[in-house]
Amino acid sequence: MSNATIDRETHTITFERKLRASREDVFDAWTRPEEIAEWWDPTGARLTKCEIDLRVGGAFRFENTGAHGPAFAGVYRVVDRPGKLVFDALGSVGTVALTSQGDTTHMRVEIRCASAEHLEQFVKLGVQTGTERTLDNLVARMQRAVA
Repeated sequence: MSNATIDRETHTITFERKLRASREDVFDAWTRPEEIAEWWDPTGARLTKCEIDLRVGGAFRFENTGAHGPAFAGVYRVVDRPGKLVFDALGSVGTVALTSQGDTTHMRVEIRCASAEHLEQFVKLGVQTGTERTLDNLVARMQRAVA
């Protein structure tokens, strides 16, 4: 079952998760190479390369040798610890918004495509499914860190 919403009017795919971790810990999981390398790939494989220049205008690049697709690379637009990341990647704008809800963190991830055609290309490529798996990996990792 999908937790994603596709909005064809705004060319956006949105995902939401609740994590049993602080915003700070979730933000770190999104921004520290040693953390991302453990959960980013939807297959569960560890990334072979994870480079991050965590600043506005800074670049990132995630690779997995022999993986299912090309490297994921982009540039940060907003770095607002611990609440928000915005980045350009694959011709789209990604936003990660983190809000505290008691002892949990609500995470909203949005992928905004440049056009209706771009969104349909993402849908055909399975970006929704891959991102669902990636975010499930993060949720599982954060729960193990709490346990």
